[in-house]
Amino acid sequence: MLLTIATTHPPARDLGYLLHKHPDRVHSFTEPMGTAHVFYPEATGDTCTVALLLEVDPVGLVRGRKGPPGEGFALTQYVNDRPYAASSMLAMALKDVFRTAMTGRCNARPELAATAIPLEIRVPAVASRAGSDLPRRLFEPLGWRVAVTTSPLDPAVPEWGESPYLDVRLTGEVRLADALNHLYVLLPVLDDAKHYRVGGDEVDKLLRAGADWLASHPESELIARRYLSHRRELTRSALARLAEVDDTEAEHLDNALGGAVDLDPPDRPLSLAEQRRGAVLAVLRSHAARRVGDLGCGEGLLARDLLAERTIEHVLAADVSARALRIAGERLRVERMTDSQRARLTLIQSSLTYRDERLTGLDAAVLMEVVEHVDPSRLGALEATVFGYATPGTVIVTTPNVEYNVRFSTLPAGAMRHRDHRFEWSRAQFRAWAGRVAAEHGYTVRHLPVGPDDPEVGPPTQLAVFSRTEAA
Repeated sequence: MLLTIATTHPPARDLGYLLHKHPDRVHSFTEPMGTAHVFYPEATGDTCTVALLLEVDPVGLVRGRKGPPGEGFALTQYVNDRPYAASSMLAMALKDVFRTAMTGRCNARPELAATAIPLEIRVPAVASRAGSDLPRRLFEPLGWRVAVTTSPLDPAVPEWGESPYLDVRLTGEVRLADALNHLYVLLPVLDDAKHYRVGGDEVDKLLRAGADWLASHPESELIARRYLSHRRELTRSALARLAEVDDTEAEHLDNALGGAVDLDPPDRPLSLAEQRRGAVLAVLRSHAARRVGDLGCGEGLLARDLLAERTIEHVLAADVSARALRIAGERLRVERMTDSQRARLTLIQSSLTYRDERLTGLDAAVLMEVVEHVDPSRLGALEATVFGYATPGTVIVTTPNVEYNVRFSTLPAGAMRHRDHRFEWSRAQFRAWAGRVAAEHGYTVRHLPVGPDDPEVGPPTQLAVFSRTEAA
């Protein structure tokens, strides 16, 4: 399997710094499927090309493998395209040999690592049984110009049609780390096969590599489905988490299936979604809240963190979507809870635009990334339900800061961060809304930033803490 990456960004040999592989050497690595070689066919000040060549041992892959009776004698195990056509095995090798480059770290050339540079990538043999249009559907939304060359399956028998193997060339000005992550995710998607067992950790790999672009990709559902080998539960989990972290900047995301946080490598920053939840928890601790409502709980990420806080006696998780509540129940593993654990949690289906007595009696209510999903004409009903009827002592509201959207390189100008957002407020708009609601319902309000507070456009997420006054 062969993949080449070329650049003309001067001095072109600095590509070696970005990849952490010296251009004057041949680098070889032992992989589970064979041997990976990294070398530079061309390395001058004007042009530099790096090649990743993966020598696959197809016999070694199946030798000693257990399977159904007779499988060991299947001819297809030995005569197939595995040594030649780019697949998940090439993606695995890419991640192993360019692991540091994929994170965007380069101490020798940090400014270059953060810069979009002219790149030309070629994968001369890609299996795409969905046709020659699929590479364009996958790569063009990411800013690549895509050229696909096809050939007949057999020149002597033209009626057999085109071969499923494509010669794909990508050109564009892209940050190298982003280019490597695009390839890592999309090569297995093109091949539509994984050459190893697909488990829950594959969801984390997908979301880490696609953190900056996958949520807004028009083919995100197809990508998730193919990358996860059409496993419905994993695909559903991935899509649910994409909806939760559509505006994340980080390479690290939380583990939805196991509940643990992967801290390898340790210097990866927290995602914006994790920073939001951390900010909410900090406010709840400072207010000593015992009974907390997660209103618009979605798939249960915040509810999971609330249950981990031993000072919180009860968590009410409410959402209008029955599907979201089902996923939340699965994530929280309700069926495995003990009686005492189950007594701390209530899951209810409820709309925040209608009065519901079950929402009363809370010390604190959290509306995390909720208000922007409500039609502006219905915001008054939400205000009346939460602030006028339920009247918790503390209300925490987070919402995107639309001014920060210009800092997301993959977000088109004027686009919102999520397809279901009905609006996104500027800092002034959010402060005006929060001030009016507080005055009308007997609360005071203060504002906090979540995420990096940009001196020009502010933080990516804005947070308001409403505290009910004694007079009210």
